[in-house]
Amino acid sequence: MSSVRVLVGTRKGAFILTSDESRASWDVSGPHFAGWEIYHIKGSPVDPNRLYASQSSGWFGQVIQRSDDGGATWETVNNEFAYDGVPGTHQWYDGTQHPWEFKRVWHLEPSLSDRDTVNAGVEDAALFRSSDGGASWQELPGLREAKGSLWSPGAGGMCLHTIVQDPNNADKMFVAISAAGAFRTDDGGTSWRPVTKGLKSNYELPDPAADVGHCVHSIAMHPSNSDVLFMQKHWDVMRTDNGGDEWYEVSGNLPTDFGFPIAVHAHEPETIYVVPIKSDSEHFPPDGKLRVYRSRSGGNEWEALTNGLPQSDCYVNILRDAMAVDQLESCGIYFGTTGGQVYASPDSGDTWSAIVRDLPPVLSVEVQTLP
Repeated sequence: MSSVRVLVGTRKGAFILTSDESRASWDVSGPHFAGWEIYHIKGSPVDPNRLYASQSSGWFGQVIQRSDDGGATWETVNNEFAYDGVPGTHQWYDGTQHPWEFKRVWHLEPSLSDRDTVNAGVEDAALFRSSDGGASWQELPGLREAKGSLWSPGAGGMCLHTIVQDPNNADKMFVAISAAGAFRTDDGGTSWRPVTKGLKSNYELPDPAADVGHCVHSIAMHPSNSDVLFMQKHWDVMRTDNGGDEWYEVSGNLPTDFGFPIAVHAHEPETIYVVPIKSDSEHFPPDGKLRVYRSRSGGNEWEALTNGLPQSDCYVNILRDAMAVDQLESCGIYFGTTGGQVYASPDSGDTWSAIVRDLPPVLSVEVQTLP
């Protein structure tokens, strides 16, 4: 029988939730690294017991942790993230230029083929890679050459928060940066280009159709066609059918098209999930009702999923890395909230339950499907 391991990063530590294939009851391990912000924790697709975690503190800085036993024990690895060459400056909130400064690792994305290779998205936005299990890190500077001087921070900082790898082409990868946009490489990270045609940012940019400067919140890839991607933007849910060469809006009948995460069903490539939030100034669900919205048509036509979710007086937020799907036949959907709940649906969103409550605010949720 298969099992599921849910990796949860919070403001005050990491938690590991495990269940069998039924996903009816859960064991909770943690907090690991109690008191520390765990921006992201993710397992290797090659070796599920190899986990990487980004541990951060305003006092003590950035720490990368690695586990080889599924999170039972951890080892601190290398935490030096030095920009390649002279990083120069980027645009600041007021339009002036500001020095590039490393602050933290937002996202860790292990290789699909090598357990010792892992990518790291950092703030100030850049992409780093380790090929020795985190013992050393090197920047892929070609990304910042894609008009990096014009990038500027979003409300949460200038962070590279999303890394999407093509399962059929190791040289093809997408990243998203707040607030710079979406970028694609076809040569393993040596060179990059913006992939933002069709995105509109009418209130954020002097030129709303500029190729950099868009505040992309999250990107998810179609499981069987890597040229089809879905995006939750700072306003607008978007789709591309040609690898980012052009995007079009699929917000349809959503109550609001502002939100942070987006996810795609493991076996139904046209089934996607978002969690609408009232606005960019009021980060809570419309009408105080926590509703996941599902489209089974690749966008535009959306249905509210509410069974088991609070439908009154709920004012939590769901952050960009806090939604994930498992690979079981009856696909499970998981998300965490800033109120400390982690909700799970074992039936593709039809019914929900809180599998753990009263955690610190949840920053990230990842899921491993184990044999």
